[in-house]
Amino acid sequence: MSVYLDDQIDPEKSPHEHTSKELHLEGTIRRLNEYWGDKWLSEINTRESKGYVRHRIAAGGGEGGARRDLQILQAAINHHGCENLHYGQVNVWLPAKGNSRQRWLTRTEAAKMIWAAYRYREIQTIHIGPMKGQKIVTGRRPLRHIARFILIGCYTGTRASAIASAAKRQEFGKSWVDLERGLFFRKPIGKKETKKRQPPVPLSNRLLAHMRRWDRLDIAKHHFVEYNGQSVQSVKTGFANVVKLSEIDISLENVTPHTLRHTAATWLMQAGTNLWDAAGYLGMTVEVLERVYGHHHPDYLAEARKNITKKRPDEVDRDR
Repeated sequence: MSVYLDDQIDPEKSPHEHTSKELHLEGTIRRLNEYWGDKWLSEINTRESKGYVRHRIAAGGGEGGARRDLQILQAAINHHGCENLHYGQVNVWLPAKGNSRQRWLTRTEAAKMIWAAYRYREIQTIHIGPMKGQKIVTGRRPLRHIARFILIGCYTGTRASAIASAAKRQEFGKSWVDLERGLFFRKPIGKKETKKRQPPVPLSNRLLAHMRRWDRLDIAKHHFVEYNGQSVQSVKTGFANVVKLSEIDISLENVTPHTLRHTAATWLMQAGTNLWDAAGYLGMTVEVLERVYGHHHPDYLAEARKNITKKRPDEVDRDR
């Protein structure tokens, strides 16, 4: 696991320069090390893997999180073997894959979240003096970068890491936005192609107008989602605060930054967008789009709906 982590993170980077993906990997390796760190490769089997799932759940996690952790363990083992540091195949048992999240935002919910993030003012507690313990509202607006994040996510369906790194100029390791041509180059410059495709996406006129205004007013100095002039590594905490402030319904399923990708796909389907165009816009295959979001399309099962009341040829002849 140590070898895998070292080879995945650029040694030239200081800790504060790590991307959200790198920070997430570090956290995963730490969790895995608590359980697996003193074991040998030969001890990895189904019983121990199931033991890790129980360990993860007892620590407050879930089976889905344990599955993702074990996938990283398998990737680390495979990498170790490819480097000829061990010989032979070692397989990690994985719990069954859970149902994919289906939560998406209605336009009303998205608007509530954007306004909650935009209007929120910082609240501070006084710790000394006669007013100790009292709370005061300051003039700072610490969640406005989340409002920008939500707008970009809903209108492009881009993954959170690419939105967070979106820069105003071309920069190695960053995604970037060409405001002149209205194009969002989602794949960070220099990054290798992976199964998670990140093709450039044309920006809608509404979003492009917002982004040009942020640039013109110097709201976005270097990145379109930045806090106090600095790029952000993760928006999870701020995003969770906005979900609470907006008071949208999360009784059935929580809303996370990835929900914005589901939202964009759902809105495109509800608008009757051609599957090929929508899949290209989102950077996913037509098969995945149709399987996961196709039921939102107005033409979904249209032929079946029409035929359910249609008489068979022999019934038509009999009626005559």
